[in-house]
Amino acid sequence: MENHPLLFYGLLALPALPNLFGIAHAFRRIFPTPQERLIWMGLCVFIPVIGGLAYLVFGMRRTSKPE
Repeated sequence: MENHPLLFYGLLALPALPNLFGIAHAFRRIFPTPQERLIWMGLCVFIPVIGGLAYLVFGMRRTSKPE
């Protein structure tokens, strides 16, 4: 069986994707308060997998598009 380093690194980076998306999305959106934005971004940064998934499930609903 051959080793596939690209597949290995891709699977290793997979849990980071919700965090990166959550940080980028929270940075570009408008929240009810600035503190809420900081809390969601902090969760994505300091609690990696769970924070990113929580933002995808609960945090995205609390934002609005910038004008």
